[in-house]
Amino acid sequence: MKDRLVIFDTTMRDGEQSPGASMTRDEKIRIGKALERLKVDVIEAGFPAASPGDFESVQAVARVIKDSTVCGLARALDNDIDRAGEALKGAARSRIHTFIATSPIHMQMKLNMTPEQVIEHAVRAVKRARQFTDDVEFSPEDAGRSDEDFLCRVLEAVINAGATTLNIPDTVGYSIPQQFGATIANLMARIPNADKAIFSVHCHNDLGLAVANSLSAVMNGARQVECTINGLGERAGNASLEEVVMAVKTRHDVFNCQTRIDTREILTCSKLVSTITGFPVQPNKAIVGANAFAHEAGIHQDGVLKSRETYEIMRAEDVGWSANRMVLGKHSGRNAFKSRMTQLGFEFASEAELNDAFARFKQLADKKHEIFDEDLQAIISEVDLASEEEQIKLIALKVCSETGEIPTATVTLQWHNQEVIDSSTGGGAVDASLKAIEKIVQTEATLALYSVNNITNGTDAQGEVTVRLEKAGRIVNGLGADTDIVIASAKAYINAVNKLQSPDQRRHPQKGDV
Repeated sequence: MKDRLVIFDTTMRDGEQSPGASMTRDEKIRIGKALERLKVDVIEAGFPAASPGDFESVQAVARVIKDSTVCGLARALDNDIDRAGEALKGAARSRIHTFIATSPIHMQMKLNMTPEQVIEHAVRAVKRARQFTDDVEFSPEDAGRSDEDFLCRVLEAVINAGATTLNIPDTVGYSIPQQFGATIANLMARIPNADKAIFSVHCHNDLGLAVANSLSAVMNGARQVECTINGLGERAGNASLEEVVMAVKTRHDVFNCQTRIDTREILTCSKLVSTITGFPVQPNKAIVGANAFAHEAGIHQDGVLKSRETYEIMRAEDVGWSANRMVLGKHSGRNAFKSRMTQLGFEFASEAELNDAFARFKQLADKKHEIFDEDLQAIISEVDLASEEEQIKLIALKVCSETGEIPTATVTLQWHNQEVIDSSTGGGAVDASLKAIEKIVQTEATLALYSVNNITNGTDAQGEVTVRLEKAGRIVNGLGADTDIVIASAKAYINAVNKLQSPDQRRHPQKGDV
């Protein structure tokens, strides 16, 4: 039998550290449920001691997730560990992940500690975490630049203290696959009690080697990989979950292990994370990019038509792409709509939510002939956005744009239960529309990002717009979709403004990381 490879997802913790990728409690619950359907083994839901909002998010995720272990991150500090333990109280299965830096530069410049003091803190942290759960993970931060002899001492000590998983992080993405794999093999061979813990890796992508380093570690004995959906994470990101999982599955002749991931849920998770964070997936991204299973070259097309295996090493259906889509249109009924939504992994919380989604589907069907899965996912995102408390709503938008004339826009908003109208000019139809909205709401926020992506192909495709606003250090993402890109832009801007009006649920900068 093959070994079990544990998949540890840190999208909601390390992934959230990407500038602009902060998630609210409700958004984390949505992602947590999607990861549970994906059959992720461990979900790192956040850093409870970082802020009250992060504590509440971890607590909320812990209460709703039943089939995956929910994990909270904690520095090797008593308060951090106590907060993590408190947040995880309601979890069916919980884990505390504690860490302290072990590289010379971190110990000297950041911690101002001696190696002996670091070992003492690590052991104390693990023992304290064991008071809350039997599942304790320890990470020596910046292990990639740590002395191997010292790593052996620290890891042996924390195993004796009760750590059940040892995570070796390449915190700054400095490692090279051959060298990193050898480090894992050496640690497992040299540490006397190594057989009492699972060895894990957490690789950053600063040199574009996060997945390669992770797989090298697996080939050398690591049996847990920490990764994120879409490779999300601070700086250049983390190892991509979908790439690690599909590499192990596709090359089963090389890897003597297997995951329990339901790969058919990969694409749905990818789109959900992209929607919530406002980080679009590049078309040529492996596994989940729009072009991942597309063939342009004639010789490739000819080969695939004769035998798919000539140029495809995976089946698109195995990761969630639909080869044969059910075409929905304006004549489709509620049952067909609901059935397809269920197949895509969406369950409606109430009849009212289903009715809202179906009404939006019918409105879209009047605008375009065929409705594809991507359109349905956008409808769900709009329903979720509508379920949030909206102080501002778009009632009407009129735009005039013609050659040689300055574009103008007139917008009508529902603002504090009143209809308010204002107009503005701009460099284009979108610019004029957003300026008209800003004249009414007067957020004085900075537009940090404006991004447009087509949801499907064709001139009648919906455009999905992401707007990122920044004000007084707070960053929010707004999302809007419509067949009219100007309206989609207005929706996205208003969605972002509504978030600015709501209580600040952002995370606060962390004082450490793995």
